[in-house]
Amino acid sequence: MLQPFMPCGLQPGCVSLGRMNSADQLPPSWRPALEPVLQAASLRALVSFLQAEERSGKIVYPPRGQRLAALQLTPLDQVRVVILGQDPYHGPGQAHGLAFSVQDGVKVPPSLVNIYKEREADLGIPRATHGNLTHWAQQGVLLLNNALTVEAANAGSHQGKGWEPFTDAAIAAVAARADPTVFILWGSHAQKKASRVPGLATGPHLVLKAPHPSPLSAHNGFFGSRPFSQANAFLEAHVRGTIDWRV
Repeated sequence: MLQPFMPCGLQPGCVSLGRMNSADQLPPSWRPALEPVLQAASLRALVSFLQAEERSGKIVYPPRGQRLAALQLTPLDQVRVVILGQDPYHGPGQAHGLAFSVQDGVKVPPSLVNIYKEREADLGIPRATHGNLTHWAQQGVLLLNNALTVEAANAGSHQGKGWEPFTDAAIAAVAARADPTVFILWGSHAQKKASRVPGLATGPHLVLKAPHPSPLSAHNGFFGSRPFSQANAFLEAHVRGTIDWRV
């Protein structure tokens, strides 16, 4: 049964992601798989980089306390679907730690508009008026970006700064589990990242690949790919339930 989300600071056994911030903590379910990478030089460099960026007055999104939201909302043992993004939205009030998702009251971004269009065509679910995907995350959909932070108004600015080994390890931890899981890979960036995961293609999982839902590429095969119905059919066939894709 899915457990209600509780901030990691209120849960026993949570560990902080280095010295990044006491509110950005690694939930207990992820700790055995990810704690080794916390000791790596890349993570120490990342922490130092983020601290220096903020000391210099730069704005970093998402805000502190939301940077590990994907892991906090979706415990490792409850992951049923993985959707990979690239990096957080870089506009004010948008990013809150979930790939493709924005906070309530924020205009739905173009890529998410296209995701909603495909969901409507696939499942008949009307397009939502908001872009908050928390409901998906709470059901076991891991909405994980490649980098978990970004400088305001500077897309991709925290790529290559140390997040990749951490998020690679998170994906590998899911792939290593025996529970059949759906990996939805939109665009070459997500597909390349997943290709680094040992055994993903040969394990008990379903890997769905399609172009990115960006307006620049959605008409090249994203539309019509039907990822939502395919994911649910696979999960149901493996007695893992189905996802309510409404938001």
